Amino acid sequence: MAIDTKFIGKTYPSYTYEVGREKIKEYAKAIKNFDPHYLDDDFAAKSKYGAIIAPPTFAVVFGAYLIEPVFNDRDLNLNMAMLVHGEQELEFFEVVKAGDAVTTGAKIISIQNKEKLDVIAVEVQSRNQHGRDVCRGIYTFVVRK
Repeated sequence: MAIDTKFIGKTYPSYTYEVGREKIKEYAKAIKNFDPHYLDDDFAAKSKYGAIIAPPTFAVVFGAYLIEPVFNDRDLNLNMAMLVHGEQELEFFEVVKAGDAVTTGAKIISIQNKEKLDVIAVEVQSRNQHGRDVCRGIYTFVVRK
């Protein structure tokens, strides 16, 4: 059954993620990025940011919290057994620092019904506690019929 295009524009409740210094360090080590901005407290304190900052791709950590409600949306009725990750795009703005509270909202921006599959795109927009954009992401999923 095709995903109904009437869900284009549907929004999901926002989620606030408190960015922890140790989470940033763990993430940086996991992606093998040993930049002292991400790992060295003394270095980071003396940097122009004044604190440990997150690698840009850390945005997938707080952005992923908004994908789960889409997957679990009973109205969409996604066939999870047939769903695969298509692609994701990230656009970065303000640097994320340890101690930031990043609030992310999600909206379905596209649903395409094709012969043997549906393609659904979800936009996530994240802002820090000062209301400044930190990241915009588009996550695209393919559901085979």
